[in-house]
Amino acid sequence: MARISLKKDKTSNVKARNWTFIGYPESMPDNWKDILTATGLDIFISPIHDKDFNADGSKKKPHYHIMLCYSGPTSFNVVKRITERLNATIPQVVSNVKGLYRYFTHEDNPEKEPYDKKDITALNGASIGDYIELTKSEILKIKLEIVDWIEKRDILEYRDLLVSLKDCGELELFDFASNHTLLFYNYISSKRNKFKNKG
Repeated sequence: MARISLKKDKTSNVKARNWTFIGYPESMPDNWKDILTATGLDIFISPIHDKDFNADGSKKKPHYHIMLCYSGPTSFNVVKRITERLNATIPQVVSNVKGLYRYFTHEDNPEKEPYDKKDITALNGASIGDYIELTKSEILKIKLEIVDWIEKRDILEYRDLLVSLKDCGELELFDFASNHTLLFYNYISSKRNKFKNKG
């Protein structure tokens, strides 16, 4: 996983923008998401990992991977105050935001149980697009996914595309479509004109 282990004797001096920790539902307070939201930070929460196994074959306790993103370097002790309120694990520095985000669903770990990207929770309006740069192949994949979305739902208005993505919780696709208005507006217009010409 994309994080850095911290030595106990040096933790208080460590500063980083992005931190992660693990929270166990059985240990965290019922209002743990409210506590996180109240920080005002950009926060990403994995789907609940309830199908993971240890190396010896025993089942791991259900847990969440949680990532906190600060606007500037923040000390270990500041983050630890949050994890202590949540009865969570000791925070670790995130060395690769994209890698950890993909680990939320085991996207690059085919030997592990996969989880659905739709079940990733973002708090305080956080958008993973603000923290990672997509590769050309990832951009192409998203474009094809949105085109498929348009075709399968027979969408004939750009507005309907955005509304359907929003209502279905496809926030990453919504963000991409809203930042590539010209492409998808023209695609949908062309589709609509072809439909009218057939009539």
